[in-house]
Amino acid sequence: MTTCPPLMPDFYPLSQDRPAATRLSRQILSLLGGLCLAASGAIAQSPPPGVLAQQFTLANGMTLIVKPDRRAPTVAHMLWVRVGSMDEVDGSSGVAHALEHMMFKGTPSLKPGEFSRRIAALGGRDNAFTSRDATAYHQQIPAARLEEVMQLEADRFANTQWDDEEFKREIEVVKEERRLRTEDAPRSQLYEFAYATAFTAAPYRRPIVGWMSDLDAMTSADLRAFYRQWYVPGNAAVVIAGDVDVAQVRALADKYYGRIPAGATPARKPRTEPAQAGLRQLEHKASASQAYVSLMFKVPQLDASGLADAPAAASAASRDALALTVLSAVLDGYSGARLDRALTQGPDRVADSAGAYNGLMGRGPQVFVLDGVPAEGKTVSQVREALRQQVSKIVREGVSPAELQRVKTQWVAAETYKLDAIFSQARELGSQWINGFGLDGNARLVARLRTVTPEEVQAVAARYFGDDQLTQATLVPQAPDPNRKPRVPAQGSRH
Repeated sequence: MTTCPPLMPDFYPLSQDRPAATRLSRQILSLLGGLCLAASGAIAQSPPPGVLAQQFTLANGMTLIVKPDRRAPTVAHMLWVRVGSMDEVDGSSGVAHALEHMMFKGTPSLKPGEFSRRIAALGGRDNAFTSRDATAYHQQIPAARLEEVMQLEADRFANTQWDDEEFKREIEVVKEERRLRTEDAPRSQLYEFAYATAFTAAPYRRPIVGWMSDLDAMTSADLRAFYRQWYVPGNAAVVIAGDVDVAQVRALADKYYGRIPAGATPARKPRTEPAQAGLRQLEHKASASQAYVSLMFKVPQLDASGLADAPAAASAASRDALALTVLSAVLDGYSGARLDRALTQGPDRVADSAGAYNGLMGRGPQVFVLDGVPAEGKTVSQVREALRQQVSKIVREGVSPAELQRVKTQWVAAETYKLDAIFSQARELGSQWINGFGLDGNARLVARLRTVTPEEVQAVAARYFGDDQLTQATLVPQAPDPNRKPRVPAQGSRH
């Protein structure tokens, strides 16, 4: 619907314009957590030391998270729904994102587009995003107008409606968005195919925006059924950060959100990805000026044990997920990191850019990506080999304590800078809730990452980078079509 907040990509976790260096500060700023521990009508828990956020459960099962920050008279208000593209089924890909579009099309008391016009009239701004794991609606407004925004959002959550003609217009906007962001963006399309190749059963194999054939066949009834199924209070959280009083916010939440009828959240069936047993590879030909290679390795993800009170309780998979995150930072976590020095600098450089990224956490399986763009006169094979050589070098030689300390210094800096943005605080708390971690999940995560040892980094470098876990995707550049006309974005949606 829109370009998602920079640290939580909307459609493409590795977008066409993603810099080769996916810096650790970016990764830390998007870290997730949030555990719903409250009994109905009571504070979930006393905030841990240094954590100002408080969590409640409303009578209908909806979660409320409030974090006061009185440095400026503004408030970030977010409504998170724990439903994303991973909750779709084959044949209806893209329905979560299409519904996000239609949530701006009115209620019995609001005309299409009026929600955003009212937010603007209050001196605020609003938007929304859909990811694989969640859908979120957000506003940033003057603190004095919070009640009006809560009333508007509660009405939209409970009473959204649209007519079929409105849907027919908006689905064309969604299709055009797909054309612009995927079909006209070679690397985005490459990653769409790479995910579909890497995963067999896991729902991450489907694109968030949806396959075009599914969008062509989508109906208004499909969206209404999805809305009724997933947009229930027990599957949603309101997150508010800024210049607020907790008791007052709680009273407003009870007044507007608490009166929404409760509903049952459907049971989610496991869709476990079978073990990969051999190299998967694809080539994608597209109009592009440079070749590109991506090496996508299946890796474990962080689970709740990784942030437990007792670090020794962490599962082996969670410890490995943490160590893989540190490995990505050693390779590409700061200016002049290993991939930058080895592949893009000096007279023998093989790449114009090179990067590393570890997914770390999410509701579905994660991947570790190495990628690069060949320098002039170099081939994708040379870049691919150079990327893997850097991992092999860590297997042979390990990493030094000084190098690890440099990475950890980046984490502290990222945490400090993050606190300056009210919206980032709200986004973090909502993401924590989506992934089932505690209110202090981010602080716990940094503490756990600090305990990762050089030996653990060396061990995961040896364990997860074989061909049996690899999906190798190559962009093969083609000459542009001289008859192709520039695409004009579709009109009809501000998002």
